[in-house]
Amino acid sequence: MHADRIEATYLIETPLAPAKVAEVMAGEQSCGTFTRVHGETDDLRARARAIVESVEKLDVAETPALPNTWLERQRNPGPWQRARVTISFPTANIGANLPTLAATVAGNLYDLGEVTGLRLESLRLPQAYRAQFDLPRHGVAGTRRLTGVADGPLVGSIIKPNVGLSAEETGDLVGTLCAAGLDFIKDDEICADPAHAPLAQRIPAVMDRVRRHQDRTGKHVMVAFNITDETDAMRRHADLVEREGGSCIMVSLNWCGYSAVQTLRRHSGLALHGHRNGFGALSRHPLLGIGFDAYQALWRLAGVDHMHVHGLNGKFAQPDDEVIEGARACLAPLAADAADASDAVMPAFSSGQWAGTVPVTWEAVGTADLMFMSGGGIMAHPDGPAAGVRSIRQAWDAVRAGRTLDEAAAGQPELRRSLDFFGKKG
Repeated sequence: MHADRIEATYLIETPLAPAKVAEVMAGEQSCGTFTRVHGETDDLRARARAIVESVEKLDVAETPALPNTWLERQRNPGPWQRARVTISFPTANIGANLPTLAATVAGNLYDLGEVTGLRLESLRLPQAYRAQFDLPRHGVAGTRRLTGVADGPLVGSIIKPNVGLSAEETGDLVGTLCAAGLDFIKDDEICADPAHAPLAQRIPAVMDRVRRHQDRTGKHVMVAFNITDETDAMRRHADLVEREGGSCIMVSLNWCGYSAVQTLRRHSGLALHGHRNGFGALSRHPLLGIGFDAYQALWRLAGVDHMHVHGLNGKFAQPDDEVIEGARACLAPLAADAADASDAVMPAFSSGQWAGTVPVTWEAVGTADLMFMSGGGIMAHPDGPAAGVRSIRQAWDAVRAGRTLDEAAAGQPELRRSLDFFGKKG
């Protein structure tokens, strides 16, 4: 690809000629509009106009995916052609400006009258452009160093109940989870700075237990404190986590926004755990919004260290293929012409995960460079949280050694109990 252009690939649906619509998209998102204007010289267009790189026709639909008043006024009867379109944009139009990059590749395109469906699927960035943005401060290797987990997945859990616990009750629960053998613990996305457990109290209470556990065992458990808030408050909360000896902060990416996350990344050296809650609103319709590949690319430019991808055979609506592709994207180099994957971020598997979902996870991604988070699979294990953690570690050891879970469970009661108890619920 060109060193001075980025490429965006879209899935579109239109009753018009896809090649013509692609040219409209390129013009609208660069130097053009619905008609050529004064000052739009050939020289300016050569420098600043987006270019349609390819148009691939796909299937034809008999009904439109989305309503479109503009087309209704044209009395266009269809049919509706679907196509995959790749457009390149000059990086000079955008600069090292993440919100404007997002506005360029995913802005007014969604409102175009010519389409009844449009989805940003992926972005390709040259290394020279990627280098102008933030890198993950820790990424995969740094997260392993902070937790002391040199090999295997990071086994984690989520504080439950999600909300309602006091600061001291949360601290006690974290102490229990540390003792159970976890590597990683996170707040729920809906628990940030509630009146019953404000961060000013919750962070010291939790870190007191984390430090005690570390003093006893030498093991630092990474806790991702949800500090989602306005920017100044997030910086204050991050500073408190750092003063208390913490190693990680979590933010709800979609609700904080690119600028706030960039500011937080540049302010704090803590690992930054990116939670994607709300992504379904952007992605569930197959012909609208943004695919995870493009989504994770934009957020990695903000410098996050971890990205949620949901889980396989989990409780949410995403198909397993999307989860798998998302995890692979997080672990791949972000720039198309990068020499290595040093900017990879750690994918976080969660939602309905337990020992029984380990084999499909291993088969799908073929790596243990991930967070494997389980709530009920740990907390609801019939023999307690410690047994739940052991059952997950036993499952991972088994699949990495090429054994089935039933074979491994023959001599490991924690795994056997997990399979018997949770397997019946499936």
